[in-house]
Amino acid sequence: MIGIAATGPGLPDHVPHVPLRACLTLRRDRLRIWHARRNTEMLVGLALRGIFRRRLALLFTSASQRRHSRYTRWLIGRMDGVVATSQKTAAYLERPPQVILHGIDTAAFAPAPDKAALRRDLGLPDDAVIMGCFGRIRAQKGSDVFVDAAMRVVADRPGVLAILMGKATEGHEGFLSELKARVAAAGMAERIRFLPEVPVHEMARWYAALDLYVAPQRWEGFGLTPLEAMACGVPVVATRVGAFDEIVDSATGTLVAPGDADALARAIGPWIDDRARRASAGTAAVARMAAHFSIEQEARALVAVYRRLLAGERW
Repeated sequence: MIGIAATGPGLPDHVPHVPLRACLTLRRDRLRIWHARRNTEMLVGLALRGIFRRRLALLFTSASQRRHSRYTRWLIGRMDGVVATSQKTAAYLERPPQVILHGIDTAAFAPAPDKAALRRDLGLPDDAVIMGCFGRIRAQKGSDVFVDAAMRVVADRPGVLAILMGKATEGHEGFLSELKARVAAAGMAERIRFLPEVPVHEMARWYAALDLYVAPQRWEGFGLTPLEAMACGVPVVATRVGAFDEIVDSATGTLVAPGDADALARAIGPWIDDRARRASAGTAAVARMAAHFSIEQEARALVAVYRRLLAGERW
């Protein structure tokens, strides 16, 4: 769609990129877009333009849903354009942004043609109703809320399995150990399983093996996991944080308040008990992702923003 490259340390080889030092000597024969997501990136863009006199239009994308610090507001105020990843995020900005929600690769994330075979391949029971929660395991992500809700749901439903998949990074290992101990003490270790993190390219298979995805976050900037699950034909129960209430509608899932395990369990129960409802919501979820949340749509929206800046527009 447009010439684009990334810059910065540690970029994978398959991503088109240029060394950061090369940005110091960019030719001035044309205007370029510097697109930042963090304070340090905004600051570097300002330095490249103000000190090294590179021809740059500066763009910032914000996903934060809190009042920005004075320093961040100062940086944002010097950008030529601002993008927000959700309407909630836009409400925390002091200038009107262009709202562009994230999209995902709907070719990579898609329903399984044979869910039973996929489950057998993953070592999962093909006759169970399986709900899952994927991602970093920590309090912010509501991992404990999921476990508490799952214990309530599976207690009187022998055919239900809950999966918590992810990694507890440094400083959160004790949190994970406590969750495992809580489940073991309740005699539910076979019903609520803790699985290790898998590579990103394998995640779609795990989503596609589920009957229900649960996103129990206490706080989230945006949150891609409901998008990924829905693209795989899986309905979602999520908290009203991040962009979840802009992603999940009444045809594709249920939204609840964050941090309330009882409310989460009450929302999960009807989905677990109603196979026809899950099937209908799964079909609606795939259609919703294709219509509104494909990665191509996000790319087209961003390229339109780039072209506005290249044409001299500022907002």
